[in-house]
Amino acid sequence: MTTTVTTTCCIAGGGPAGMMLGYLLARAGVDIMVLEKHADFFRDFRGDTIHPSTLEVMHELGILEAFLALPHQQVTRMQGQVYGHSVALADFTHLSTFCKFLVFMPQWDFLDFLARQAAVYPHFALRRQTEVTGLIEEAGVIKGVHAMTPQGALEIRADLVVGADGRHTVVCAAAGLTAEEVGAPIDVLWFHLPRAASDPDATGGYITPGAFLVTINRRDYWQCGFVIPKGGFDAIEAGGLPAFRARVGGIAPFLRQAVDSLRSWDDVKLLSVQIDRMPCWYRDGLLCIGDAAHAMSPVGGVGINLAIQDAVAAANILAMPLRGRRLVPQDLAAVQARRQWPTRMTQRAQIAIQNRFVAPVLAQKDTDPPLPWPIALMQRLPQLQRIPARLIGIGLRPEHVTSPALPPAPRNDPPHTR
Repeated sequence: MTTTVTTTCCIAGGGPAGMMLGYLLARAGVDIMVLEKHADFFRDFRGDTIHPSTLEVMHELGILEAFLALPHQQVTRMQGQVYGHSVALADFTHLSTFCKFLVFMPQWDFLDFLARQAAVYPHFALRRQTEVTGLIEEAGVIKGVHAMTPQGALEIRADLVVGADGRHTVVCAAAGLTAEEVGAPIDVLWFHLPRAASDPDATGGYITPGAFLVTINRRDYWQCGFVIPKGGFDAIEAGGLPAFRARVGGIAPFLRQAVDSLRSWDDVKLLSVQIDRMPCWYRDGLLCIGDAAHAMSPVGGVGINLAIQDAVAAANILAMPLRGRRLVPQDLAAVQARRQWPTRMTQRAQIAIQNRFVAPVLAQKDTDPPLPWPIALMQRLPQLQRIPARLIGIGLRPEHVTSPALPPAPRNDPPHTR
């Protein structure tokens, strides 16, 4: 038997876009139901960078101090090893934001934090282990979703359905909204390596001729991303795991012993990088945001922050129409109009970096090449490091919270978070 429930806005996906939008709309007095298909937020290989633009949003919401009380790393300058040289790539200390640094934090901690903040509002509900399977459509208008739970089928009727379910979105596909691929010449191999007490503390990047490695400090282990040409995994696998371990250890010598923990290719996960975007983000009764509307490259680590910016813009534009139960398609079009330009420009920048820097590095055969000229120029003129810091840390057309806020109210029953 199917159970039917109603809400004003049903958000499919408990990632950064979905959780932030749910929090902001519940804070504005809109009945919200966020659906997360998993039992928790713990997922490996999710982006960890929280940029100054997102920290600014949390400062405006009054939750920044509580957020920064969680375990995290602060990075005021991005540095790396390029062709054997220690280089500075971005300086965030000059940004016009409250926080002049990046934060590295496991995404599941960030999402748990947003869930706790949202749960103080009686309009917020989070349903875990609830997987969207289809849409309810009547006379061409989206009226809700079909979902499955451990207890059985669930029908959720809503004035608005938001697809925030990532690049493999079920919601947007069911609505017939398709994305256009715009290019990604790379893939990434993700794996864990144990972290020794003598290892460096900082999250870093290591570039050698023909190789690009990122190491993210997870306190007890390194989460590593090894960038490869698109479709290049078969050749690496054919070369054998010992050769791959030796290659990783050669790029970052402090990992030479740690790489022995890679026992089989099952310990290495292939993430296929894609950059795409939907020409239209909405239908009557449906809006797509975040990776569901525009999948981003990992270049710059800006995917989370673009998703957060989408959520802030959506809440600013939609909170009052939703609260008044007077939402029209023009409101949804306004969200896309607000966020489409910064998304397109960011994707263009990512593609340019991939094509003009990352791909040539991966194809480099010279054993002692010179520094790429943009990096060399930034070492001679450090003030130029403010440019990538501005683009990465704040981005184009940053959003500020203007959606209304109701004071948290006591709840007669515990927040619905199963």
